Amino acid sequence: MHHALNLPLFGPLSEPAAVVEIAQCAEEHGWDAVFVWDHVLSPLPEPWDIADPWIVLAAVAAHTHRIRLGPMVTPLPRRRLITLARQTVTLDHLSRGRLTLGLGLGGDSGRELSAFGEITDARVRARGLDEGADLLVRLWSGERVRHAGFFVVDDVAITPAPLQSPRIPMWFAAKGDAQGPARRAARFDGLFPFEVDTDQLARMIDTVRAERGNLDDFDIAVAMHRGVDLDAFQALGATWAMHSFWPGHRPDQVLRFLARGTPDA
Repeated sequence: MHHALNLPLFGPLSEPAAVVEIAQCAEEHGWDAVFVWDHVLSPLPEPWDIADPWIVLAAVAAHTHRIRLGPMVTPLPRRRLITLARQTVTLDHLSRGRLTLGLGLGGDSGRELSAFGEITDARVRARGLDEGADLLVRLWSGERVRHAGFFVVDDVAITPAPLQSPRIPMWFAAKGDAQGPARRAARFDGLFPFEVDTDQLARMIDTVRAERGNLDDFDIAVAMHRGVDLDAFQALGATWAMHSFWPGHRPDQVLRFLARGTPDA
């Protein structure tokens, strides 16, 4: 089982230097990854300072050597596809191949979509997520891409390619035992279910296995919180434990948690 932090870049944790210190401490104490939330406005009612995840991740990449890193998760339908393609490849190079890209639909809590005229219809955004994921893979490959749909790519090829082969790993968020997101994740590299119990996770894993034939080279990351039976999740096939913090947590609290080492150390 791999162990990762999943940090909200809110409040005291919006300070980039503090997140870099946390990432260095995580690396020193045997943790496997530091992931960060990707929000432009707060989904919670309180006003919060919020940092940009891509700039923070670049700083983390430049000051660590081993741990994996990435957004968990970035809402692909509200992103400019070419910007995301460039950011991911650049971060993959800067980190020397340590990027894991978490993707999802996003939501309009906090008006992160409606405040900027973005599409709020979940069905339309799901179509955009499917399209966008496939287009990212094609753009990373260096092939010349022509596509018109939710996204438009008019005869474009980009270089360089990512360092990781065959591609940057892509994990997809899913809530509860939603089967559509599980089938989407099965086409790529990982599943990040949240608000899930063991029965729901088992159903999603059955869906992934039915789509892929097996779970080889497929990651399943489960959110850790009080009361979670990690052994039961691991027995079902979970490969990552995501130790999540919440807006309002301070860097010193995270550092004390890290210093205890990973739960299975």
